[in-house]
Amino acid sequence: MNTKPLNQQDNWSMILRPKKSLFEVNLAELWHYRDLIAMFVKRDFVSKFKQTILGPLWFIVQPLLTTLMFVVVFGNIAGIPTDGIPQVLFYMTGIVGWNYFSTCLNDTSQTFIKNASIFGKVYFPRLAMPISVVISNLVSFAIQFVFLLGFLIYFIAKGSHVAPGIEILLVPFLVLLIAGLGLGFGIIISSLTTKYRDLVHLVSFGVTLWMYATPIIYPLSEIPEKYKAYVMANPMTPIVETFKTALLGVGSVDYFGLLYSFGFMVVLLAIGILIFNKVERTFMDTV
Repeated sequence: MNTKPLNQQDNWSMILRPKKSLFEVNLAELWHYRDLIAMFVKRDFVSKFKQTILGPLWFIVQPLLTTLMFVVVFGNIAGIPTDGIPQVLFYMTGIVGWNYFSTCLNDTSQTFIKNASIFGKVYFPRLAMPISVVISNLVSFAIQFVFLLGFLIYFIAKGSHVAPGIEILLVPFLVLLIAGLGLGFGIIISSLTTKYRDLVHLVSFGVTLWMYATPIIYPLSEIPEKYKAYVMANPMTPIVETFKTALLGVGSVDYFGLLYSFGFMVVLLAIGILIFNKVERTFMDTV
């Protein structure tokens, strides 16, 4: 039997140690597993539309059908104004940004439950899984964003008074905020669902209600002053409004609101990582 001390043994390629802090995030380790994250991204992207007739076309069909439904129900039947913006552009601009947030939240909220069999067999940084979800959904967002730009070019060619402004440079920052919020809420919920499975059934319903609390089907100008503070407390409100300003050239950017959303995202991610790291230690006993 080899009795050499550990420091005299052959060099190991990896040494696993417990986290020293619940706030610890080993970015170097995540980068080391970048190939695995890429594999998860490919898996998530392919599995969504495997054995479907339209395949990736659903990335385009889904926002288009949702937009048409909003035009008919909220634009024509309910008569909700869109501040002079063509209805298709107004609704689709909000839907594309919101879809990225909601899919990130919904998909990451089931990280532990859906991948318990993988977590129990092999080691890899657990945060790699929700991060891969955010990246794979970014691909679908990019496809929908290009589709939206096609509609925007069409309406500009028709003479509509909409046009992207210099604020379009903020779009990468807005995408970062959306991804951070979706990831933060998602990992918090995924950690809680290891013990409280009821949350799985409440998430989709809650996200739908949240959408109606965000100015997607109505302009912010239509909110009564006494309720506007509640709508602005929603961290997605400044993001959606800036998204519309950047692409459609209407209104102005609320930089204070964006700063609020950024601060909200940072605090949310810190809380999410803390809870995620704590649950990660014992989740196999409860999931």
